Amino acid sequence: MPKRRENERTRPPYERILQFHELIKAGKYPNCSTLARKFEMHLRTINRDLEFMRDRLELPIEYDSSRKGFYYSKPVDRFPHMPITEAEIFALLVAHQAIAQYQGTPFEQPLQTAFRKLTGQLDQDARYTLGNPDELLSFRPLAPEMANVETFQILTRALKEKRGLRFTYRNLGARKSQQRLVHPYHLACIDNHWYLFAFDVDRNAMRTFVLTRLTRPELTEMRFKIPRKFDLNEYLRGSFTVFKGEADYEVVIEFDAWATDLVRNRKWHASQESTELAEGCSRMRFRLNNIEEMVGWVLSWGAHATVVRPRELLERVQSTAKNIFENCAKAQTDGAEPGAKSGTPSGKQARLNGM
Repeated sequence: MPKRRENERTRPPYERILQFHELIKAGKYPNCSTLARKFEMHLRTINRDLEFMRDRLELPIEYDSSRKGFYYSKPVDRFPHMPITEAEIFALLVAHQAIAQYQGTPFEQPLQTAFRKLTGQLDQDARYTLGNPDELLSFRPLAPEMANVETFQILTRALKEKRGLRFTYRNLGARKSQQRLVHPYHLACIDNHWYLFAFDVDRNAMRTFVLTRLTRPELTEMRFKIPRKFDLNEYLRGSFTVFKGEADYEVVIEFDAWATDLVRNRKWHASQESTELAEGCSRMRFRLNNIEEMVGWVLSWGAHATVVRPRELLERVQSTAKNIFENCAKAQTDGAEPGAKSGTPSGKQARLNGM
């Protein structure tokens, strides 16, 4: 099938209906048969589209038996706005606010442009209902990363063209950077961080790269194909967020009533199983291939979370908590701010604690 015909056959209904409108308005007198042939659609589909235009959009479509085609019995200055539901308006509002997640990336401007095009199709009532999105809903990610736009553009081009990528990368906590040559498979924003999932050619294995530690990216002439079996959801199935291990852990954490109110009805992981306990407490169970990310997550709940198992996670949490205590004690000894030794918070800290 010629490419042009394929595009016409698969184009969205709104765009197809808009073309029907242009043909009728131009006095071409199209009929169902000619429209069906032109767009390679079934006659039933063409009839439904014309009924939608007449009944829902209230266009004055009439059939001229002498010309054997449709025409407008009254002047039509412009194509009417498509009807939109309250739920669809709210979805547009959410979409507008979600654009904030892409601030500082090459996606920001195209998303803003697409949103303006979508809202440009709304009638006055719908626009009034949408109102000012900033007044109704907002996304406020904690410490979002501002990705380097030039780096982002090179990475997205490599992904689109399936070209090898060479860059300098510094591992977490390392002082020196290394040269890496990869086949980029996927780019994802996870927990407000941007990650590149790629096949490392020299290491012959999949690796995950944080964009803020990736510099001087260069496209190569190397071409590759992403294996059909690669699926990011499957690849990260045993990871709490992005760290990938090779072990098999059953992780069980118990929360007191205070923390239970915060973790309840939230999906932390695909393997998550939650159980309500007495006195408003709860237990959460995960199946993970590593516990690296769980240490910080458990500590973030302070005294409100208790590790039940595995033993290795319990020991890691205890050891980390001990190191935190020792570091704080050393800071006090070496010279803390006035008032810190007595345990009395400063005015600023008191205000923070009262929030």
